[in-house]
Amino acid sequence: MSNAKEKLTEAALALIWTSGYAATSVDDICAKAKVKKGSFYHFFKSKADLEIAALEENWQRSRQRWNDLFSPAVPPLQRLEDYFDFVIQRQGQLLEEYGSVLGCPLCSVGSEVSTKETGIRDKALEIMDRSVKYFESAIRDAHAEGLIVAPDAKTKAKALYAYFQGVMAQARIASNLQPLHELKAGAWALLGVRQTALTGD
Repeated sequence: MSNAKEKLTEAALALIWTSGYAATSVDDICAKAKVKKGSFYHFFKSKADLEIAALEENWQRSRQRWNDLFSPAVPPLQRLEDYFDFVIQRQGQLLEEYGSVLGCPLCSVGSEVSTKETGIRDKALEIMDRSVKYFESAIRDAHAEGLIVAPDAKTKAKALYAYFQGVMAQARIASNLQPLHELKAGAWALLGVRQTALTGD
């Protein structure tokens, strides 16, 4: 029982991310986690409750990486570039492991269940909002340094994140990394980044 809850959240995230929420049963999750079904109901009332916990746990595990990538000590545009590079690398690893580009787990499950499982939808939106704040901080600092013109950093960050999620969805649908390799060029165009801002010339 000591690590059964962690095993269940990890199994739920992986199965639902790869196969979808509707196609994944509690039995499937327990089998992958190697946890008895009774233990599942000891921790969670339903599959939806488990997925909410899995999304939150995944965010908590990745938060330090976000903090490192978006550290104020890193130049603002470099923060975004490093994040996009990390995403491409990570999706490449997932492609090798699962045979498919998986995209974003928040967008994948959130869009699937948005009209049926409001708890999962709300958790996905909550974590997305946290992600947008990192984009916002980089954009605000880039504007302050005169690298871009974005006096409303919050609105610009939401637009950039929406673009990012759209590219991630395209990569998942096509199961191809190519859209992600075009991610940075589109992001710089959206932000109005001049080449001199990237090169420092």
